Amino acid sequence: MQSNQPQHPFDLATQLTHQKPGVYSGHTSSAYANMVGPFGGVIASTLLRAVLEHDEILGEPISLTINYAAPIQEEIFSIIAYPSRTNRSTQHWYIELKQNDKTVITGTAVTAKRRDTWSSTELSFPDVPPADEVTLTSLESAPPWAQNYDIRMIKGAPLAMNPTKQPDSVTLQWIKDKPNRDLDFLSLASICDAFFPRIYVRRKAFVPIGTVSLTIYFHANSETLKNNGSQPLLGHTRALKFFNGFFDQTGEIWSHDGDLLATTSQFVYYKE
Repeated sequence: MQSNQPQHPFDLATQLTHQKPGVYSGHTSSAYANMVGPFGGVIASTLLRAVLEHDEILGEPISLTINYAAPIQEEIFSIIAYPSRTNRSTQHWYIELKQNDKTVITGTAVTAKRRDTWSSTELSFPDVPPADEVTLTSLESAPPWAQNYDIRMIKGAPLAMNPTKQPDSVTLQWIKDKPNRDLDFLSLASICDAFFPRIYVRRKAFVPIGTVSLTIYFHANSETLKNNGSQPLLGHTRALKFFNGFFDQTGEIWSHDGDLLATTSQFVYYKE
């Protein structure tokens, strides 16, 4: 599955070269650098691309789990991706990223052929102002990856950006790629990780953090994503608990017109 805009910075950052079936090479992008190493969202999308571009893929992605086992160095890497089992309507994938012959990231994905059936969304779209009525958030002091997004925070900015304390870690924000890019599974996966760490919403003090594991469930098909075009998405996230060096982050990504596109959760390490 090829991206719709191959020259967009995001597509350049997630670009892969096919070495042989199921084996790819890639390179980190300085445009999507984080405080340490590359932005985890763009790395997750790169691993997903390895699945989407595989000749044996069945259907479209419905879930993705990425385990960040070690820091990624700013250099070339290799990815292997293969289906560990294929059923009539679902396919289970194993993905691994290596640098210098050492495993840095492991992952799994499930792709599936969806069927037209009864469907219902129980979660309600948050009550928020439209994106064009929300002020663009200044991200001049944020890591390079954030410069690739148009983010308009409604609630829950990091305390370093907004000193007004709040009693919880809830964030609501409109977000889209900058420059504009039509939505697909790759960009949606990255946006699922494009929230600032929850601990920085609760506390102003800077502490080292790193995502240990990220999971995404896709609640839309490619046609739904295509219909969104480059319209902004609404991100809604929160932490449920901070405990002894780890916290969770749970969120939803909605289309501009209120369709739930993905839910996501991750577990994050922090050090004091």
